[in-house]
Amino acid sequence: MATAQATPARPVATGARRGPLAALRERPAAAKLLLLALVAAVVVPVVHGRWGGGIWPEALTADLSAPLGDVTDWIVSNRDSHPLFLYFFGHISNAVVLSVRGVYLVLLALGWAGVTVLAAAVAWRVAGLRLALTAGVSFLLCGLLGMWVPTMQTLALMVVAVLASVVLGLLLGLAAGLSDRVFRLLRPVLDTMQVLPAFAYLLPVVLVFGIGVPGAVLATVVYAAPPMARLTALGLRGADSGVMEAVTSLGATGRQRLLSARLPLARKELLLGLNQTIMMALSMAVIASVIGAGGLGDRVYQALSSVDVGAALAAGIPIVLLAVVLDRTTEAAGRRIGAEPTGPVLLRGWRGWALAAVVTAAVAAAGRATGGRVWPEDVTVAIAGPVNTAKDWMVDHLYTGVPVVGGTADLASHFTSGVLNPLRSGLTGLPWWSVLLIVAALAWTIGTWRTAATAVLAMAAIGVLGVWEPSMDTLSQVLAAVAVTLVIGFGIAVGTARSERLERLLRPVLDVFQTMPQFVYLIPVVALFGVGRAPAAAAAVVYALPAVIRITTQGLRGVDPAAMECARSLGATPGQQLRQVQIPLARPSLLLAVNQAVVLVLAVVIIGGLVGSGALGYEVVLGLAQGDLATGLVAGAAIVCLGLMLDRVTQPTTRRQRQES
Repeated sequence: MATAQATPARPVATGARRGPLAALRERPAAAKLLLLALVAAVVVPVVHGRWGGGIWPEALTADLSAPLGDVTDWIVSNRDSHPLFLYFFGHISNAVVLSVRGVYLVLLALGWAGVTVLAAAVAWRVAGLRLALTAGVSFLLCGLLGMWVPTMQTLALMVVAVLASVVLGLLLGLAAGLSDRVFRLLRPVLDTMQVLPAFAYLLPVVLVFGIGVPGAVLATVVYAAPPMARLTALGLRGADSGVMEAVTSLGATGRQRLLSARLPLARKELLLGLNQTIMMALSMAVIASVIGAGGLGDRVYQALSSVDVGAALAAGIPIVLLAVVLDRTTEAAGRRIGAEPTGPVLLRGWRGWALAAVVTAAVAAAGRATGGRVWPEDVTVAIAGPVNTAKDWMVDHLYTGVPVVGGTADLASHFTSGVLNPLRSGLTGLPWWSVLLIVAALAWTIGTWRTAATAVLAMAAIGVLGVWEPSMDTLSQVLAAVAVTLVIGFGIAVGTARSERLERLLRPVLDVFQTMPQFVYLIPVVALFGVGRAPAAAAAVVYALPAVIRITTQGLRGVDPAAMECARSLGATPGQQLRQVQIPLARPSLLLAVNQAVVLVLAVVIIGGLVGSGALGYEVVLGLAQGDLATGLVAGAAIVCLGLMLDRVTQPTTRRQRQES
């Protein structure tokens, strides 16, 4: 009996003897914050006494305008004479121009009927009859809207950019998949490239290649190649070890193992990489209209510049149709890998492709014989006028004067004055060193000291570049839009996680929204809210919502059923199950949703410079429009640093674990 009474006393005595260091070891987050507080207590007084508080001090800035201006002047002066441009960049530029022109001429030679049948035939062979009909109808609608020629221009640019992105991504992915050292070297580079806004890629290529198609194609390649490289590497590294051992035991060489085992086993990852590359290339090809890509993006850009919502929508619809067709076709092709072939036996394999080629050639020849190279102008529907009429009606009836809510203009004004302005004032009013401390605390709490160091250095680089205030303005817009996105997204995700009917209803909407390029989201918000920071934030919210809803829904549904059943058996209400079981167990998915929300919102907030969001996006647009590349490059570098900091603060640990798994 005495022994039984003494046994429970030992943990208590041990706990009483436990010192504060032992307690901190059990709570690493608290230990990190305590250490950071001690460092701040020593460093902050010294920093504050020397440089003061408030915005970033002038003494710690570096004026890069002059050296960047000198570099720009040298490049512009030597672009037509220096051997580097004549024999390297010049050949690349010429090859790009000739390739895009060649593809465009082939599309024109096929004619509108031939291209439509070709798209339907390819979709039929890789995805089935339903998607073939979708592809054919989508291309017919592009012509019906009077956008056939711009659509072919965008498609030609897309074909060249995607081919180059796939080749580059495959080469990098092969190197990273077969070599641990290359994988470790490439991983942080691909991480950084994948979180950067698309606008950040435009200025460097403009500096070297100037305004036009070559710069647009190469910016698209640089932006779209990382997903292919990453997924190729992951597919090769994730090959089944048993299969690889069996192939090796049969005496296969390294090349034979790659061609006969690794690549076939990684087919799904390769097709997923192709899908992601195509979608990112389309998004970038549209954005690249700012630097002379032409095509549909140029029509949207010109229409937005003149606030012609009807013309913007007429060009935006074909972009969405292209995105849906390309996404559905490549996604369906990935799903059909390994499945039993369907359809008539005589049309399987090469016979089906031969039939598709014969039908396409016959239709193209018939179209050329009847003079149908481009879509006939008398068979078009002009929607710009009716859309602008509807937009004027919305301005008259929804823009202001709506009972209770006041109208969209009032909502935008209230959001700007009640959320964006106070948040911007708060961030710019904080001492610069306190911002660095907050960033360090957030990054170190959920990551490592390397994560915190990267985030702090990225934030400090913004101050050194001399763009602290516009960066805080951009950050305020991102934080406000992310908060709205998470509130709406988490609320909808809770509903879809509980109701399969609601998920089925939302699925096609989320599918369409997730395939639309970033540029297209600016059209409806300009119609509803006008121009300014609030419309840019609204477009960012709508753009980021699908990813947040999907990731959160999957996380909540992926919770261990045994844990949920245990909670229900204990009498927990649905709200208690959500708060005490699902949310804690789905924490990695929720953190991933937050990270994706931040990255996607930042991308659209930057593009919002085209519709009056100001800050860093406006400086990039101004630099591109006026040829002031020094200003644009500094703003672009600040965007890179801001994106890197936000990514490290929100998802460093989960991403690292996901990549290593």
